[in-house]
Amino acid sequence: MSGHLPVIVYPPSPTGGRRVRVDGEILGLASSVRDVAEFLRRAGMDGLEESDVERSELIEWRGGGPDVWAAP
Repeated sequence: MSGHLPVIVYPPSPTGGRRVRVDGEILGLASSVRDVAEFLRRAGMDGLEESDVERSELIEWRGGGPDVWAAP
């Protein structure tokens, strides 16, 4: 993911899922790390596996890490 813009994964919403944003553009509402990887792949960040998404320093996880998908 070198050279790509930082990615923000927002806290889980009360209705489920987490918004994913790159460079001010919302890519979608993810319900798993797999969804985040797919959104990023569609945005041109090819070759990402779920494990890459979980440990990438370019992804800012707000309101919990990659293992948090439900609102508190």
